[in-house]
Amino acid sequence: METMTLEQKISQGIMEAMKSRDDVRRDTLRNVKKLIIEAKTAGPNVDSLSDDAVIKIITKMAKQGADTAEIYQQQGRDDLFDYEMAQVKILREYLPEQLDDTALESEVRRIIESCGASGMQDMGRVMGVASKELAGRADGKAISAVVRRLLS
Repeated sequence: METMTLEQKISQGIMEAMKSRDDVRRDTLRNVKKLIIEAKTAGPNVDSLSDDAVIKIITKMAKQGADTAEIYQQQGRDDLFDYEMAQVKILREYLPEQLDDTALESEVRRIIESCGASGMQDMGRVMGVASKELAGRADGKAISAVVRRLLS
């Protein structure tokens, strides 16, 4: 049996949400699908997106949603905060498991070793590798903070 792509899982999620009348899930996944379609039509000869490309789209949407929710919370708009966080929770279901602080630090240590990095002058090289390897599993700011701490 062939495994489904992330795009196919999202399409299936839309259908299931429609059947169960889960409007928040349906609308959230439709927004993801819309961005996937836009990405596919942006360049010539793009029939499908890799799961990594779809993960990038979902990660960006989840980050934007969390940032927006934070603003709503600061403004005392709990209704909008709750709706935004419900969408973020749905998006995170389609992302790989996030690394905790300990796992992130050990991954970054491994990457620093494999790059042969010895100080802050190697930060760019380490970040390039770390960002690629840890995409979707850790936030860019968190990766950067750990790299900076371990290299200094």
